[in-house]
Amino acid sequence: MAALKQTLLSLSVSLSYYCIGLVRGYSAPAVPSMHATVPDLLPTKNIASWVSSIPPFGAFFGSLVAFPLMHRIGRKYTVLIASPLWVTSWILIATAHDWRVLFVSRMLSGFGAGLSLPAAQVYVSECSDPRIRGVIGSLPALAMSFGILVMYIMGKFFHWRVLAWICCGMASCLFLAVACFPQSPVWLKTRKQYEKAHYSAKWLHLQGFAIDPKATTAVVEQKEQPQPASAPKPFSKEALIRREILIPLGIGLVLLSIQQLSGIDAVVFFTVEIFHAAGSSMDGHLATIIVGTVQVLSNGAALFVVDRAGRKPLLIMSGLIMCIAMASMGAAFHLNSIGNTCFGYLPVVSLIVFMIGFSIGFGSIPFLLMGELFPTAQRSLLSSLAGSFNLAMMFTVIKTYHPLEDLITTSGTFLMYSVLCALGVVFVITCVPETKGRELESIQKLFERQPQPCSQQELGSEKVSHDNAGFSATDETVQSRSIDTRL
Repeated sequence: MAALKQTLLSLSVSLSYYCIGLVRGYSAPAVPSMHATVPDLLPTKNIASWVSSIPPFGAFFGSLVAFPLMHRIGRKYTVLIASPLWVTSWILIATAHDWRVLFVSRMLSGFGAGLSLPAAQVYVSECSDPRIRGVIGSLPALAMSFGILVMYIMGKFFHWRVLAWICCGMASCLFLAVACFPQSPVWLKTRKQYEKAHYSAKWLHLQGFAIDPKATTAVVEQKEQPQPASAPKPFSKEALIRREILIPLGIGLVLLSIQQLSGIDAVVFFTVEIFHAAGSSMDGHLATIIVGTVQVLSNGAALFVVDRAGRKPLLIMSGLIMCIAMASMGAAFHLNSIGNTCFGYLPVVSLIVFMIGFSIGFGSIPFLLMGELFPTAQRSLLSSLAGSFNLAMMFTVIKTYHPLEDLITTSGTFLMYSVLCALGVVFVITCVPETKGRELESIQKLFERQPQPCSQQELGSEKVSHDNAGFSATDETVQSRSIDTRL
């Protein structure tokens, strides 16, 4: 029953990531449809580029706003707020007759994605047991890739306005699906709502999370006692510059950087263009659907190994596969540039291998680790910062793809992505801890400074020192105990 309820909650909350996938995948089929049906709607190539790539920019600000919302109203209601925002944005897109309306509505859809991106992952992680957290925590990433694939397939058969109306309906379903589930018990506990936290954890059958509602009054009274001056507030400068805050945040930011600098969103946004430029004989739209299908299947397969193989081995394997695949893509473009067209299948194979490598590790595990590594008291702030950083990196990668092509050629761009993936593997090996099967509290203790063992005993407030190396600490203790202190 515990696994069933936690899985149902995760599937419902993962609809928000599915909606993010619809936002990310919309421009690929919609922009060509706009050019074919309403040529004046996107008058220039630059405007079309901005309409396609503006959602990550809006999501950057949405993720910043997610912090106060997650802290004040909780993870659940932050996810719910994204639903009406998406409904509004899709209605505006479906009824748009000017590119400015498209621009604003796409940015609004990105803002909703930024709200739900950190909130949904933290919500799922806090409402799952350690033994199944890896599987359940990977469902949002699977839902996102599935949303991108569904948009690619629907785009082959539906008009761009019809696509917007379908997405509007899916955003409405998100609100209905999430509204019936309880708040995160971890968040309720931080807000001192102990009785609600008890019943939320009881409904979810969470292991190791027990609060006696009968003892609530005593706990509250204890919590309301004046805190010592040395204990900083959770969001004060003293609290945020501690080792157990900065190290997890640094690990999370680097992993999210590697995720984007691997070139994943350049591949997602420009798949058709990439295949045409590489001289592949396969239809670009068909290749897009194949690549999206491979990503969904790989994300699904990753669910069954993330809690068995562990997070760190999968990240290492993922980085190595992406490194090889991006190097292969660079080789394919180089061969095409010198007139060698005998390897027309190489771009397709390379992108399929890349999607497999990305999906089994860097596609989902960085988001999973956001809910595991960040301390409970600062999790809303750190997740919001990490989500904003990830979206800023996404926007940067998308907007720099074409300038990099002009600067270092397409072959050099993919080789650069390959080198960055290799550097990511080195970082994972040296800096990322393994969190498989650990309680959230025990994970946080990994980053606390361990006390140094004392080699000498102190008497009162003064240390007894000696120069004789043969005089042991035990002898010193015995001797100090034999001192007659009577007057």
